[in-house]
Amino acid sequence: MRLNELEPGQGKINVEAEMTKKEEPREFTKFGKVGRVCKAKIKDESGEITLTLWNDEIDNIDVGDKVKITNGYCNEFQGELQITAGKFGKLEVLKGEQ
Repeated sequence: MRLNELEPGQGKINVEAEMTKKEEPREFTKFGKVGRVCKAKIKDESGEITLTLWNDEIDNIDVGDKVKITNGYCNEFQGELQITAGKFGKLEVLKGEQ
């Protein structure tokens, strides 16, 4: 699947893309637990989209890494499409394929 084919509310997304930008993470508290969230940008040959990184994902991925998202989810926040691995998906760095 290509990034320009994603639509809000779409699930079961499998994509590979390169991370081009990563913002500073911010902390939040939900249900009494502290977590971290970070916005990043990924791109492929079709376009660019915001990638939402959660907790440990933030430390495992850097700008320039090629990432693979399996069973991801696309939503829309403040008019902007975003993709995340979410609770049921997987986000991994593809080593040696940059």
